[in-house]
Amino acid sequence: MNEPLAANGQSAVHAPAEAAYSPDLAQRQRVLRNTYGLLAVSLVPTVAGAWVGVSTGIVSALGPIMTMILLVAGTFGFVYAIERKKDSAAGVYLLLGFTFFLGLILSRLVGQVLGLRNGASLVMTAFGGTAAIFFAMASLATVIKRDLSGLAKFLFVGVLIIIVAALANAFLQSSALMLALLVLCLGIFSAFILVDIKRVLDGGETNYVSATTEIYLDVYNVFSSLLALLGIFGGDRD
Repeated sequence: MNEPLAANGQSAVHAPAEAAYSPDLAQRQRVLRNTYGLLAVSLVPTVAGAWVGVSTGIVSALGPIMTMILLVAGTFGFVYAIERKKDSAAGVYLLLGFTFFLGLILSRLVGQVLGLRNGASLVMTAFGGTAAIFFAMASLATVIKRDLSGLAKFLFVGVLIIIVAALANAFLQSSALMLALLVLCLGIFSAFILVDIKRVLDGGETNYVSATTEIYLDVYNVFSSLLALLGIFGGDRD
């Protein structure tokens, strides 16, 4: 169906957690509110990018290997620029540009799913499933008391495995490996939503632009993996 999208971006922003830093509660809540607000806004350029990509077919015309190369280069370039400018308004604009870019990349998968008879319902199901996972992980983050830095290191290793395997599968085109990567990607990035929100709650991340970038990539990967799996197992091709 399609490779796990944007898994590559996580290696640039998900380094193993550092020692906990705890600013006052009001600051942590402010960072979390700003993060959620910017995350919601970032969905607009994502949808716009996907619409442009589906309408024009520009990404589908590139082929899977070129799409993967563009994804890797674009993701690392944008993440680097966002981290450099995260303390200014330019960081917000770069993030919104990044989400538009990832929407374009996502259009390849969305276009394939929409080509199915029940494609529109599958997209909505993937959206609803992603929202459910996000709210479940966000709720869980508020009640867990333990430090999740150990889990973050474990998940980071998983991301590296996904990156290497996804790059290899761009050439191998193995259906079995693709399915395994999709399931792994769904599990790892669902857990990363928990870890990244918990890190904001604990004061480990005090910049809302960086926090939004990390959580956005988590949500993006959950959605794309879930949509690909729904297209494979629930798509009506008659």
